[in-house]
Amino acid sequence: ANAAVAAPKSTLKNMQKYKGFYLMFIPVLVFTVAFHYLPLAGISLAFTEYRGVKAPEFVGLDNFVRMFEAPGFWTAFLNTLKLSVVKLLLNTLMAVVISLLLNEIKNMAFKKTTQTIIYLPHFMSWVVTVSVFSLILSPSQDGLVNTLLVNAGILEQGQEIYFMGSKDWWTSIFYIINVWKDTGWQTIIIMATLVGISQEIYEAAGIDGAGRWKKMWYITMPALANTIITVIILNLAKVLNLFESVFVLQNDAVMEKAEVIQTYVYNQTFNSGGIPNYGYTTAVGLFKSLVGCVLVLI
Repeated sequence: ANAAVAAPKSTLKNMQKYKGFYLMFIPVLVFTVAFHYLPLAGISLAFTEYRGVKAPEFVGLDNFVRMFEAPGFWTAFLNTLKLSVVKLLLNTLMAVVISLLLNEIKNMAFKKTTQTIIYLPHFMSWVVTVSVFSLILSPSQDGLVNTLLVNAGILEQGQEIYFMGSKDWWTSIFYIINVWKDTGWQTIIIMATLVGISQEIYEAAGIDGAGRWKKMWYITMPALANTIITVIILNLAKVLNLFESVFVLQNDAVMEKAEVIQTYVYNQTFNSGGIPNYGYTTAVGLFKSLVGCVLVLI
């Protein structure tokens, strides 16, 4: 009983001691409750037909049956899995590679400058990013890539490739842009782990005759393993949340490759013609969330 009474007092004492941290936490708590927990009440709409005009009408699992029978949904679902998983693995791999390369740089001024340059793309909006790459990959003579290919004799004048409007090229372009934009940010976590590795271990390995590659393979990589796994698990929670990066790259010519669950919901809501069935789009969103939850648990 004494322990039960002491626990709240101890908690209050800690809250008074660290009140600055609790005050900083309040906006995050409010945001999380408002945008992540309160909307959970809307899950019930997944089992109704609701078009925003009259009260929701309960239809049981009809929305889920419609969803599973819709070929457009399965195309979007498979595209989402493919794009998300490959993007996650590519970004993590490139973050590790770049971090290892940066870790080998001894000139601190050059190292910090390089790190900053690599981080900068993360802070660009997707609209700006895609605008830049649209210019670089333009099928006209103004496009840098096509100009280089023509000048190198790989393409002839008038045969320029419309990379962002080609089903054969769109997926690869998507991965390249994502690696360029987001890899630098992930290197922060990897670099923090590398800095924490004791230099004495490297020195001991050097005395035993280990070269740079053996140090990297037997010391650095095992030290990074837990961090890499943690990063992958945390990102799996967001693996199906592709929207902005895909939406700004979409066009009618590549919808077969570029349609993902989030854009499918958007199109069903705003571009389906007539009054959208919010019950159906809620069912799609609920299914997406359940799949994401299962991936994290696995």
